[in-house]
Amino acid sequence: LSGGGAAVHVFGRAVQGPLPAQAIFHQVDIADASAVAKVVGALKTAPTLLVNNAGITRDRTIAKMSDDEWSSVIAVNLTGAFNMIRAVAPAMVDAGHGRIINIASINGLRGKYGQANYSAAKAGLIGLTTAAAREFGPKGSPVNAVAPGMVLTDMVRTIPEKFRQQAVAESVLGCLAEPQDVADAVLFLLSDAAGKITGQVLQVDAGQYI
Repeated sequence: LSGGGAAVHVFGRAVQGPLPAQAIFHQVDIADASAVAKVVGALKTAPTLLVNNAGITRDRTIAKMSDDEWSSVIAVNLTGAFNMIRAVAPAMVDAGHGRIINIASINGLRGKYGQANYSAAKAGLIGLTTAAAREFGPKGSPVNAVAPGMVLTDMVRTIPEKFRQQAVAESVLGCLAEPQDVADAVLFLLSDAAGKITGQVLQVDAGQYI
């Protein structure tokens, strides 16, 4: 997005990795609705593009999952996206155009052992996507989701090899998606080329879930 000329604002508790020189970081907990509203309200220019990419995991089986492990994942992965949409969408409506992309997961479509909280949050995010598409589509703002499978990030490279190989074995392309593959899907859905696409979930998973 930065390379394409967009003024990029990054919301999060802390910077995750290097940011482009022109990107502006805002330290904010997106699960805190009032904090989100305050930061968005202080922006000099109202956003016309939103990518909800914040997410955490607290993996554990249902029987052993604590209240905090459940609620914290729901708060960030689902409520956080809701807070961001609610904060930025009115300006998009006023402008008559905008784009919203939610980063979901194939585990929100199929569920995943040991990830009841994450799967539930991502499934909820897909429902939020379609509901928002119905609300904001008539006002000029398509809303879509991208659902990655396992992506070969730095974090994934540190997990045991057997888990990566399980994901590769699931994929019909025999590989894992790279971060750039997800970025390309997001860029497409934000572009004018996708102007007539809304309420959809685009899977970027090398065919893990078909």
